[in-house]
Amino acid sequence: MAKNPEMIRQAQEGDTNAFATLVQTYRKRVYGTVYRLVGKTDEVEDVGQDVFFRLHKSLHQLRSVDVFDTWLYRLTVNTVYDHLRRRRRGMDVPMADLSEEQLMSADATESTKRHSVDGRKADAREKLALILRHISDEDRRLLTQKEIHGLTLKELKRVYDANEGALKVRLFRARKRAFEAHERLAAQGVM
Repeated sequence: MAKNPEMIRQAQEGDTNAFATLVQTYRKRVYGTVYRLVGKTDEVEDVGQDVFFRLHKSLHQLRSVDVFDTWLYRLTVNTVYDHLRRRRRGMDVPMADLSEEQLMSADATESTKRHSVDGRKADAREKLALILRHISDEDRRLLTQKEIHGLTLKELKRVYDANEGALKVRLFRARKRAFEAHERLAAQGVM
C-alpha cells in the first residue's frame, strides 16, 4: 500500500508540489535500491535522478495507487538495468588503445571461441549424418531437401508432385522417424 495515496493522485494530475513531496518521500528508498544494484556511489545520484525523471514521465500510466510501491520498485530496477547495460556497452575500447599483450590475449580468446564453435558444428554434422544413415532413403531425401537445402513447401510440391497437406504429413512422419533413430542411437551409446 502506498504511503500517501492522495499525494500520488495529485502528482498524477500534474500537481508539482505533490510530485516534489513524492520524490522526498521515496528518495531514500529509491537511492538505496540503486546503490545495492549499481554498487558505485558516484553513479547513484545520476541513476536516482533518472528514476525520478522516468517516474515523472510515466506516472500517468499508473492504474492504481495501491500498487505504487511495487510499481516504483520495478521502475527503479529497470532503470538500473538500463544503466548497467549502457555502462557495459561503454566499456568497449578501440583496438588502437590496446597494448600488444591485450591484443594477443583478445586474439587467443577469439580463436579459442571459434575453435569451440567449429568443433560443435562438426560434431552436430557427424550426428546428423549418422541419424540420416539410419532412416529410409525417402525420408532422408525429403528431410535433406526441406531442412538442409531449405526448400519451401511450394517447391517440394513441384518436386514430389503432391499437395501441401500430404507433404506436411510426410514431413511430420519423416521427422518422427529421424527422432526415433536418434533415440535408438543415443540408447545404444552411439550418440
